[in-house]
Amino acid sequence: MLQFGEPAVRLAEIARQSGHASEAVSELWPLVARLEARADEGHTERDVLHLLARARVGLGVALGNVLPEERLATAARWTAMSLEIAEYFGDPGMTSYVLRMHGNELRKANLRGAAVQRLCRAAATAPDDNARAAALPLLARAAGGLGNGELFDRVMRETDALLDRVDHTSLFNPFSLHEIRLRGLVSTERTNMAMRLVEHSPVPTTVVAPQWRVIEMITVAHVQLLASDAGGAAQSLDTATQEAVVQRIPHQLQRIMRTAGSRLPAQQAAASQSLDRIRSEMAA
Repeated sequence: MLQFGEPAVRLAEIARQSGHASEAVSELWPLVARLEARADEGHTERDVLHLLARARVGLGVALGNVLPEERLATAARWTAMSLEIAEYFGDPGMTSYVLRMHGNELRKANLRGAAVQRLCRAAATAPDDNARAAALPLLARAAGGLGNGELFDRVMRETDALLDRVDHTSLFNPFSLHEIRLRGLVSTERTNMAMRLVEHSPVPTTVVAPQWRVIEMITVAHVQLLASDAGGAAQSLDTATQEAVVQRIPHQLQRIMRTAGSRLPAQQAAASQSLDRIRSEMAA
C-alpha cells in the first residue's frame, strides 16, 4: 500500500498543479478510503499515518479546486483531518504544510479570521525559507481578504525579500504575487494603487499553475472595472470563463459572475451558464 500510495499522492499533486484537479480527486479518493479503513481497524503504523495525513490534505486541496463555493467547507474539513496527525509527529515541515493548506481552504470557505490564524502558525512553524515562502503568499491573500492592510503589507514586503533567495514554485513567483498584491490592495481600499499596477503584470512562465492565469484575469478585470475600462474587463472575463470551463474550476466562474455583475451582463450570463453545466455534470 505504501509503495502504491506515495507515488499516487505525488502524481495527484502534479495533476492538480497542472490544472487537472478532477483527476487528482480520482487518484486520491480510493487511496484515502483504503487508508481510512485500515486506521479504523486499528492499524496505525507510523508510515501509514504519515501517508494518510498527506493524502487527506491532497484530497482536500483538490476538492477545493473542483467544488463550487457553497461546498468548499468540505475541502476545509478534509484538510483539517490531517492536523491532529501532523501535530502528533512533531515534524515542523509537515505541520507547516498542513497548516498552510488548511488555512487556504478556510479562506476560500470565507472563514477568514480562522484562515489568518492557521496561516500565521504555518509561517511561524516553517523550518526554512522555502517552507516560509510557501506560506506567505497564502497568508497575504487571507490578510487582504480580512481587510488587514498592516499585516498584508508586512507579509508582501517579506515575500519580495525572499523572491531572489528561494526557488520559484507554482505559487511563489512574480506572476502569482502580482495578482495577490492587486487583490489585496483592492480589499484594503487602495484602489488607485491597484490601478497603477494592473498594466505591469509579469509575463507568466512555465512555473505558473494554469489556474493562476484564470485567477489573475478575474482580478485584473475587477481593477479594470474600477478604472471604468468596461471593454478591457469584458475581454479579460471572456478569456477567464473559457479557461475556467476547460480547467473545471466552478468557484472561479462564481468569481466571474460577481465581478461582472450588472455592468457586464453578457459575461455574467456566460459564466452562469457554464457553471450550471458543471453543476449538472457533478450531480450526474
